[in-house]
Amino acid sequence: MRRILFVDDESKILDGIRRMLRENREHWDMQFAVGGEAALQAFEQAPFDVVVSDMRMPGMDGAALLGHIRDRYPSTARIVLSGYSDGGMATRAIPVAHRFLAKPCDGVELQATIERVCILQDLLSSAELRKIVGTIGELPSLSGTYHSLVEALKDPNISIQDVAKIIEMDMGMSAKVLQLVNSAFFGLAQTVTSLKSAAAYLGIETLKNLALATETFRVFVPDGRIPPSVCESLQRHAHQTAMIARKMPVPAKMLDVTVISALLHDVGRLILASKMPEKYCAVMARAQERGCEEFDAEEELLGLSHAELGAYLLGLWGFHPLAVEAIAHHHRPTRIPHSGFDSSIALYVADVLNREMESHPEDLTGTQLGQPVRACLEKLGVMERYAELRGLIKQAQT
Repeated sequence: MRRILFVDDESKILDGIRRMLRENREHWDMQFAVGGEAALQAFEQAPFDVVVSDMRMPGMDGAALLGHIRDRYPSTARIVLSGYSDGGMATRAIPVAHRFLAKPCDGVELQATIERVCILQDLLSSAELRKIVGTIGELPSLSGTYHSLVEALKDPNISIQDVAKIIEMDMGMSAKVLQLVNSAFFGLAQTVTSLKSAAAYLGIETLKNLALATETFRVFVPDGRIPPSVCESLQRHAHQTAMIARKMPVPAKMLDVTVISALLHDVGRLILASKMPEKYCAVMARAQERGCEEFDAEEELLGLSHAELGAYLLGLWGFHPLAVEAIAHHHRPTRIPHSGFDSSIALYVADVLNREMESHPEDLTGTQLGQPVRACLEKLGVMERYAELRGLIKQAQT
């Protein structure tokens, strides 16, 4: 049975949540705490799977409470439920909360959010990995990209389009900007999946505040065993894959989600390199020793790959379900059903094309493809279109 803790400084609001979710009593152990101190005392009795907290509370506010929970109980999913829209509060909450909901929140939305978080927790069978991912409030950014953003934001005439171009060069920045703009603090009626739109909604001043908040954008400092070029290589591959994904023949309504999933598809590798350097090095060594793909070595040593790891974090952060699904299966897309050329297939093909165009630039028909990749493309019904898709990208580059 899942343990869920609801925290607010007003007991009447907690009573309302209790009544609203009473039908879930059979499969949720729901506890209610008035204020942050009472919440921490409840955790001392037994940890919770999910905590849902108000932001503005006297004494210990929601950001402080969730910070304590992140540090002491990192496996717990942390959700903010607040009736206040405040830029300063948003920058305090963004490093410590996974999801953001606005008051008043109906029971259907609250229940669905908690259920999605619980399903995501099942994605990572390893409690150790859940704890590590649970501590992540930001993803590391390239030093050069960070400084380019800071310098650009000093220019009073900088356009939001130019700022968006800088952000999309960096996985960590892109993920945080999209998480924030889709939070309850901005109250948008629909999910934003375009970085240009996200930057426009946030505005220059908010982006300046984010750039100066050290807990929001953190520069990547690699472990001594990991070359600094690793992060640069990951970022470069991500950006190139996103550019290729933009040319994929997906329905127009799926294009932004497809591009974002391509830009963030290797977030799990960034997590391994920055948070688990020993495991990252072990994976690299095993892949080299056996001559296998890195994700095969990850599955052997960790029980899962960077694909599931990245999808878990972005799912916790409330990213679009189609993007989370595409990222989770971007090395094994045949694990899920497809209806037409969807975002998951497009991401897989874009990733393959990016690697093949680098390793076999003259192979326009796919004769140099490895057998596992060829078999996957055939099962997806895409192999016969390989030359056409490769041609689309080649044409776009000329």
